[in-house]
Amino acid sequence: MQTRALKIGTRGSPLALAQAHETRARLMAAHGLPEEAFEIVAISTSGDRIQDRPLSLAGGKGLFTKELEEAIYAGDVDFAVHSSKDMPTQLPDGLELSAFLPREDVRDAFIGRSAKKIVDLPEGAVVGSSSLRRQALIRRMRPDLDVAMFRGNVQTRLRKLGEGVAEGTILAHAGLRRLGLTDIITDLMPVEVFPPAPGQGAICIESRIGDDRVRDMLAAIDHEPTGQALACERAFLAALDGSCRTPIAGYAEIEGDRLSFSGLILTPDGTLSHEARAEGSATEAATIGRKAGEDVRARAGEKFFEGWS
Repeated sequence: MQTRALKIGTRGSPLALAQAHETRARLMAAHGLPEEAFEIVAISTSGDRIQDRPLSLAGGKGLFTKELEEAIYAGDVDFAVHSSKDMPTQLPDGLELSAFLPREDVRDAFIGRSAKKIVDLPEGAVVGSSSLRRQALIRRMRPDLDVAMFRGNVQTRLRKLGEGVAEGTILAHAGLRRLGLTDIITDLMPVEVFPPAPGQGAICIESRIGDDRVRDMLAAIDHEPTGQALACERAFLAALDGSCRTPIAGYAEIEGDRLSFSGLILTPDGTLSHEARAEGSATEAATIGRKAGEDVRARAGEKFFEGWS
């Protein structure tokens, strides 16, 4: 019996709020509850506030989750909705990823001013991105381009692009779809050429371990194939000690009970890279990802990672 509104924690950006609203809509439909049964609580995070330097210099991925997790601990919210690619591989004690929504398109989208595709940009053109993975992949594709740091939410980055700060930028297709902004996309990057970040396109929900009321509610909207794919990708990331300092891509696909995974690590300048491919039973997702990460790390050697920290 629903006795009080469940509080949904989220960052305050338009994309984060769209993801929280999608979560609420799915819960309403699954349980036949009215909108008033859920309260969306927007919380400012350190990652949102720090705009003057790369996250790798400020503390990494946890900057987007710390305040939300503190709110879960304090009981100010019952659970938090996150972009999966923002989640550190190690969660605080007492918290768990309790549900995943069906994954959106994992591809990256290019938004160009003077050219529709990266390959058509003039030599020396500026492309803005805050992601070390995207920066490294751009440099691998076009070492002649000038890759600039581009911090801020989707709207901030698009404003900078409109002001002519750069000739192009790359954003997640999933986020643009959720914001209804697909009309601004000039090119979709093939996964084979421009592989996504682990977790890209997936919304995850974090809650307290042992909170049976919340877990039972969330179980009705949990998408098992997405959870399996993310278990593989996050295990790959963890095996490589992945953080905002490491250019790492990884994507697991589930078909029936089978999982296929492809991963990639790069040096920040994009000149060196090592790939991983693996497949197996979807029930062994985490093991497949971990072994792929360990294999890549062994082949690359520790010297490959020295410049990342």
